[in-house]
Amino acid sequence: MVLTQQGRTKLNILPDREFYAFPRFVTHVDDRFISNLTNLYGKCLRPEFEILDLMSSWVSHLPQEVKYKKVVGHGLNAQELAKNPKLDYFFVKDLNEDEKLQFENCSFDAVLCTVSVQYLQQPEKVFAEVFRILRPGGVFIVSFSNRLFYDKAISAWRDSTGYGRVQLVVQYFQCIKGFTEPEVIRKLPSNDDQENKSPLSKIMQLIGLLSASSDPFYAVIAYRNFKPVHE
Repeated sequence: MVLTQQGRTKLNILPDREFYAFPRFVTHVDDRFISNLTNLYGKCLRPEFEILDLMSSWVSHLPQEVKYKKVVGHGLNAQELAKNPKLDYFFVKDLNEDEKLQFENCSFDAVLCTVSVQYLQQPEKVFAEVFRILRPGGVFIVSFSNRLFYDKAISAWRDSTGYGRVQLVVQYFQCIKGFTEPEVIRKLPSNDDQENKSPLSKIMQLIGLLSASSDPFYAVIAYRNFKPVHE
């Protein structure tokens, strides 16, 4: 196990289903983060893949031009998931109450988890379930930034840094025997981001309507058993 009992705690102890009872039709990261994520999906995912979008929402950030064999969505709000045009079907489940995924072994070619890993209280068990349902050579892509619902994130995440959070996700992978060595991708805001902003963007920053810098992009990727080589 990676986390201590204290590290799994949340400030808001109400069931997550209550917190997510009302739909939020917003994106929780900026356009640059989304572009980086979509480009990563374009490189890692193939049209013939069957994909599970874990802890999803009303948008999956998959490449618009690609039609995948199957995309299954999971989340906590049915209204959000029903709006997601990429999903063939979806299911609602609180993984902090029951980590079991109701799929047979080796059901998917890829599993995605976007800006949500910080809310898992039993991440080791969830990662073990992901490993179980992945086909050999299947990929698990976990992406995140520095944004979060502070009172619903676990203590180990809240109290950490960007580097520490990356290492935490790496350890989640490493505690499951059979995943390849995790690959880490970091794209951090540069000084040029601020210089290239438009005058309107700078005014919006001053009045608090826009973040002063781009969202950092982090992704941790590993494969079940081996990383396949595609021609």
